[in-house]
Amino acid sequence: MTWVLVTLLVAAVFLVAGPERGARDRLTGRRTRLDLTGVRRVLVALLGGPVWRLAVGAAVVAGVAAGSAGGPVAAVVAGAYAGLAVHEWRRLDRRKRGAARRMATLDELTSLVADLRAGIPAAVVAATSAGGARLAGDERIQRLTGAVWRLAEHTGAPAADLLERIESDARETGRLGRKAGAQAAGAQVTAGLLAVLPFAGIGAGYVLGGDPMDVLLHTPGGAGCAIGALILQCCGLKWAQRIGERVLR
Repeated sequence: MTWVLVTLLVAAVFLVAGPERGARDRLTGRRTRLDLTGVRRVLVALLGGPVWRLAVGAAVVAGVAAGSAGGPVAAVVAGAYAGLAVHEWRRLDRRKRGAARRMATLDELTSLVADLRAGIPAAVVAATSAGGARLAGDERIQRLTGAVWRLAEHTGAPAADLLERIESDARETGRLGRKAGAQAAGAQVTAGLLAVLPFAGIGAGYVLGGDPMDVLLHTPGGAGCAIGALILQCCGLKWAQRIGERVLR
């Protein structure tokens, strides 16, 4: 029964998240064969779209699966954890992609400096880089590079020296950011340990011969404790996350 509900729910998520025309066609029965292209398009929309869409989908699927097995409290807890996990995964993925874009931007900046040092005129290098469009991974560097091209064009300033200073400053800022991230790693690890402690407590309860899950999921007092602990845990994780983000700014 659980897997039937999960399957139906996943199909509903695909139906809602898909393109409007495709959803209307499926509802009216216009398509009678499996459209793998449409499925792939829906998956891309879920994984590459707004984080709330994927988080809500994961929370609903996890909530229905857990609720069918453990009741409404289990549904709320499982849905909250699933949404929180997806949100954290997407946040870390965005940070990783941002770091990769910054490194690519710095490498491109190094290439531009090398072209200028090789004697290629600044106007040619600027035209080749499409006015800094190749540096779109970092908006600040893109603005500074555009200013360098304009300054070199109007005053004859050495564009290579200016770009080299921009690159040096950006790399130093990146090193300071990594050091700050290392300093903030302790708070993140502590938050992760605090997130795991409730599960360790439940395991300890079973070791002692009790049934903590039955108490938490099927008694009013246990349900209140579970929901309250979930709220406090989410607030604590968000607080630790904000502390880390302030340090990295």
